[in-house]
Amino acid sequence: MSETKTVAVVISGRVQGVSYRPWTEREARARGLAGHVRNRRDGSVEAVFSGPEAAVDAMLAACRQGPAAARVAAVDVSARAEIPAPGFRVIG
Repeated sequence: MSETKTVAVVISGRVQGVSYRPWTEREARARGLAGHVRNRRDGSVEAVFSGPEAAVDAMLAACRQGPAAARVAAVDVSARAEIPAPGFRVIG
């Protein structure tokens, strides 16, 4: 059994108004991850992903591409100690 990995992520670029949040929710749920995604006032998108290390790493790789209309400039990742409640949702 793999260890649970939890990360906070800030995705910047053209990531608002391009369905990035619903895309992230679908991708995270497909990988069985817990956490959330939301828009930030500065135009970036913030997310928390928690689950098996390989699934989190695959989600981070997917975030670097995003949905078709997105143009991702950067994905800043930081480790988190607290594990979110089960399920993945869009907030805000």
